[in-house]
Amino acid sequence: MNHRILAFALGLLAVSGGAMAVEGKWTPSQILELDPQWLHAQGLEVAPETLWSRDGGGLLEAAVRISGCSAGFISARGLLITNHHCAFSILQQHSTPQRDLITDGFLARTPAEELPGSGSRATIPHRVTDVTAEVEAAVPAGADDLARFQAIERKKKELVAACERQESRRCEVATFDGGVRYLLNESLEYPDVRLVYAPPRAVGEYGGEVDNWSWPRHTGDFALLRVYAAPDGRPAARADGNVPYPPKHSFPVAARGVEPDGFVMLVGYPGRTFRSFTAAEMAERAELYYPGLSALYRAWLDLMEAASAKDETARIALADRIKGLENNEKNARGQVAGIRRGHILERKAGSEREILAWAARHQDQAAGAVAAHDELARRVAERRCTWDRDFLLDRMKQGPKPLDLALTLVRWAGEKAKPDIEREPDYQERNRDILRERLERDQKRMHLPTDAALLTDVLARLAALPAAPADSRVPAVEAFVGGTRDRAALRPRVDDLLSHTQVTDLAERKKMFDESAEQLQARHDPLLDLAFGLDAELKALKERNDRFEGAVSRLRPRWQRAVIAHAGKPVAPDANGTLRLTLAHVQGYSPRDGVWMRPQTTVGGVVEKHTGEEPFAVPPALLAAAPQAPRSRWADPKLKDVPVNFLADADTTGGNSGSPVLNGRGEVVGVNFDRVWENVANDFGYDPGVARNVSVDVRYLLWMLETLKGEAARPLLEEMGMAGKAP
Repeated sequence: MNHRILAFALGLLAVSGGAMAVEGKWTPSQILELDPQWLHAQGLEVAPETLWSRDGGGLLEAAVRISGCSAGFISARGLLITNHHCAFSILQQHSTPQRDLITDGFLARTPAEELPGSGSRATIPHRVTDVTAEVEAAVPAGADDLARFQAIERKKKELVAACERQESRRCEVATFDGGVRYLLNESLEYPDVRLVYAPPRAVGEYGGEVDNWSWPRHTGDFALLRVYAAPDGRPAARADGNVPYPPKHSFPVAARGVEPDGFVMLVGYPGRTFRSFTAAEMAERAELYYPGLSALYRAWLDLMEAASAKDETARIALADRIKGLENNEKNARGQVAGIRRGHILERKAGSEREILAWAARHQDQAAGAVAAHDELARRVAERRCTWDRDFLLDRMKQGPKPLDLALTLVRWAGEKAKPDIEREPDYQERNRDILRERLERDQKRMHLPTDAALLTDVLARLAALPAAPADSRVPAVEAFVGGTRDRAALRPRVDDLLSHTQVTDLAERKKMFDESAEQLQARHDPLLDLAFGLDAELKALKERNDRFEGAVSRLRPRWQRAVIAHAGKPVAPDANGTLRLTLAHVQGYSPRDGVWMRPQTTVGGVVEKHTGEEPFAVPPALLAAAPQAPRSRWADPKLKDVPVNFLADADTTGGNSGSPVLNGRGEVVGVNFDRVWENVANDFGYDPGVARNVSVDVRYLLWMLETLKGEAARPLLEEMGMAGKAP
């Protein structure tokens, strides 16, 4: 056992006098390094080896990555629990003004009614291999930072290609803390995922943006999906002959939920955090990136929401784009506020001064760590010179969908002409079907009048960049606007462009996907012509970013090793989309002086918030059933009502949406879907006083199915082992 981890864990227990969360998103193998007695004292009732064995594998294999979210198997027939917002794109794909599944929700009464999710894939963990030595050895002696980045990327692609020669494998090399470690993650990817159940939007999004990132919450953000496989259990494209996938492991559903101070674990795939960043890097994000993102997305949201309010077709077409932008915009504001409120930049700078002074006293750290820290700061400062231009170029694909499609086609045409090993990872042959599906699926996500307004906004912002420094203006944009800077004058040009492009035509776009760059250019399509010009700028931006990342891979490991050595305790690596486990307890918090937030909400609270108008319009069936909830078998005896949401002090971030929340026996008691506003800046540092994630209590899901769906939901309850089972 790692004695430093044992000492750290015991120290936490001594300081807390009882239950206390461990900061960090731990890799599965790290759980085996924690003291089993300490874990038991926290509330873990199964052996750590049950979660993950030393040979790899265990109960945590039931945690699945799906469409940028997390999910978990909860039956032997491939049933997954995740968030409503993680299944939202499937609802959008199958919705029309005449059959509005977004508003009404969906329940498959039979397997034949389950709805396929185009582009949805379930990625199931299989094996993890440390490949750090191989990646580091691939960098030639004396390589500059760009060559270093390219050598590392090439080696990662070689490792992935070798891994994926095995049947039905999906592999990736994950970078930990900028290059401290590289792990090859081998997974099985199942492309046939179908929607089984999603509540009405008024349940799944109850409270909307008013309550988003807030507490108290009363949101039924849950959905059920099913993974299908070939009859032999192997991954297979969607086909009528496919059968429900029998997972190696699944999480039992708990008949009883959580209670205050109860132990819980979150397992999932957190996206990205920044705790290994230096103060200079954090300042860049706090002062430039997040304010810029919030302002840009707010402007785009205003355009999209105005269109949706006037046009039912626009509402459905733009629904999931609005949902994603709203979440990111509010998150960006929360990051800025949280960084300021928590004095994170000041605390980080103070911590770095301590580490620099410590490193100066240790010969093995002095030269490397101090020099790495200082050079990282210089590199970050250099990026500020072209920040506005680079930021707009990087973000523009998130706005107008036709431009996004055109840029994807242009880049794909250029990349597919190269040997596969030399392509950008997103455009390798392994991603051909994913790209094709997205280009087809996005047809239902366009609303041309709104996209014209968004494209006008993008071009106007790029055209407004100052002429000095000389490289601020974008030649492709200058050629299009012809000196015009006025938005009103630009809009007719954009309308004319979109009226003459074939990129927005699905049949033509399918043809374009198979064409070469020369064939695309020969079309003389105005949107493709603009995309070719912008793609040249994006390639130049990528080269600059690649050079910077090459420097990071050289410098951050030297600095981060000093950080870990100075800490003298385990430091969980930053989130990077790989499988992680975080330990926690159900508890409230004090967001401000004189206020204490209790950690649970109830169906009664849902009704109390009801106004009859969105986002607080409770469906009539739920309103009618609510008075009987206290007498339901899913009611909590202490709350005397059916619980809805609960708080815990888990260490989470984006990507943890849909993470199964487990009790000490490894049973599902809820599903994670959010954080509180005061905890948004948790990506930069864990604050135990406000580090609270928000989850749906599984009893709310069970009550909804049993009470509002009745006999139609009985097969699902039976499948989860809950039919007639008393808590």
